[in-house]
Amino acid sequence: MNKKIRFFQSIHFKIALVFILLLLVTVEIIGAYFVRSLESQNIETFKTSINIDPYLQEKLASDLMSANTEAANSSMKTTISQADVANTATVIVVDAKGTVRANSNVNNQNDVGQKSSSSNVKSVLYNGQLFEGYEYGASTGSQYTKVIPIKNPNATGDGNAVVGAVAITASMESVYANINKIVKIFLIASLVAGLLGTLISIVISRAITRPIDEMKKQAIRMARGDYSGQVRIYGQDELGQLAVAVNNLSVRVEEAQEASEAERRRLDSVLAHMTDGVIATDRRGNVIIINETALDFLNTRNEDVIGVSILKLLTIDKDYTLRDLLENQKELLLDFSEQLDHELILRVDFSLIQRETGFISGLVAVLHDVTEQQKNERERREFVSNVSHELRTPLTSMRSYIEALTDGAWQDPEIAPQFLKVTQEETDRMIRMINDLLSLSRMDSGTSKIELEYVNLNEFFNYILDRFDMMLKTDNEHASADNNTHKSGLLPGAEKKHYTIRREITKRDLWVEIDQDKFMQVIDNIMNNAIKYSPDGGVITARLLETHNHVILSVSDQGLGIPRKDINKVFDRFYRVDKARSRQQGGTGLGLAISKEVVEALGGRIWVDSQENKGSTFYISLPYATITDAGGDWDEA
Repeated sequence: MNKKIRFFQSIHFKIALVFILLLLVTVEIIGAYFVRSLESQNIETFKTSINIDPYLQEKLASDLMSANTEAANSSMKTTISQADVANTATVIVVDAKGTVRANSNVNNQNDVGQKSSSSNVKSVLYNGQLFEGYEYGASTGSQYTKVIPIKNPNATGDGNAVVGAVAITASMESVYANINKIVKIFLIASLVAGLLGTLISIVISRAITRPIDEMKKQAIRMARGDYSGQVRIYGQDELGQLAVAVNNLSVRVEEAQEASEAERRRLDSVLAHMTDGVIATDRRGNVIIINETALDFLNTRNEDVIGVSILKLLTIDKDYTLRDLLENQKELLLDFSEQLDHELILRVDFSLIQRETGFISGLVAVLHDVTEQQKNERERREFVSNVSHELRTPLTSMRSYIEALTDGAWQDPEIAPQFLKVTQEETDRMIRMINDLLSLSRMDSGTSKIELEYVNLNEFFNYILDRFDMMLKTDNEHASADNNTHKSGLLPGAEKKHYTIRREITKRDLWVEIDQDKFMQVIDNIMNNAIKYSPDGGVITARLLETHNHVILSVSDQGLGIPRKDINKVFDRFYRVDKARSRQQGGTGLGLAISKEVVEALGGRIWVDSQENKGSTFYISLPYATITDAGGDWDEA
């Protein structure tokens, strides 16, 4: 914010004030010296004018030595009146005895013939030395007194004998009056010079401060981000060069600002579109930058994390300190699944922000979403473990029976056929598992071919259900039904139980584009599961209906049901709710996984709804578009 500068605080006022003070000090010093010199000169001139010429002194000496007193006094009065002294001066002639013999002041002749009371006169008469002095009286003002000894020019000896003295007293008011006039003239001249100097100083300070003021305004505009203005150049002096430098600085700063802004926008764009989260901190470990991806990962807002410690943000403050991260930038694997409402595993890579001097000014943490990788890795480990376990179980069983047969059981006509039958069933089980694994592998790699054709789903679904009804006719034909089941894709292990298949199928022909073989395998898997887990005498309900642009096929049983915690896992590979029972009934744990892959390859969706001890319902939704032309009927051979 630009604070307004008062006039008395401005450099404009300071320059003018300094200039005026310098001018006044200079004028006063010169004036004082000039007045003092003029005063001294006037006083010296005045003192020089207060004197008696030597020839008049000789005449006064002759008159003082004359015996005729009256004639001498008259002559001396005439002599002093002819003396070239100031008009205001009073000249008194005193003889050697101190008696006043003549006075130039015609208005004061009373002291003639009287003894002089002046001590200065007595001193001059005594020692014969000239006296000069100043006196001040309340009525007379400043006076200059000069007493000149008058000596006998014809006397011999050590010195001329003093025969009298001439006392000259003159007022100095005229001298000081002239000096005062000169001082007044000087003061007036000083005031005029001060006024002119003030005007000149204002003009000069204005000329100096104007470019400075413009440079200040340009600096303020630059601070606000406006670099469009230019400082006017008034001359080629230092201020002009400074103005040129400010203009060049403005251009350079604008270019640097534009480059910095472009780089910042580029960095913001990069951070905003990165699939990885980025967090930057200051040297204290507090967050200063965080991109949208990191905010989405941590399910928070920008204003809630700026200034927060990165240790607290990543919830690692209990296990690590900032020094640990600065000294060892190892990657961390953090699981946020418990804090969020979904599974999230992040790999955090740390790196230092260092200056060229090596000073560490912060940290950068890059967050990689490795949830799917960790899930795949976990599934891979579970898959390997499950395959190993599923293969080891029948192999162990087969090994035990084969060892028993090798030890002599093959010779027993009752035991040998049973052992061979178990070995054959376990072998068939392993073959089915390997075939299912190959099917899943081809689907995962995208090499499995989907042979699509339009099929009347009503007739197709009824055809599959008719095959399961055949299993109910007689118990004697069940073994044969098991063989047909294996050939057509039905899983073995359907126990000899009584059940009823109830059909709720729309009468309208629904033509859907599917792969007949693979979709038949899906229905077989679902129906076999319904038969396996249905109680004796239970009812299996098969439904087929049409929605706006989908057909919904469902199979419901009255079996044990699926616990809520396991519903989302039933389509995982090798997953079984009741592992012991499923393995006993010959299941591989891959049927529903294959069914899901097939349905999704056909553009549909499969899901399950279940309640424990009440049964389960599997749903299949397939895209459907109404058509009028379709193929022929199904053969039930």
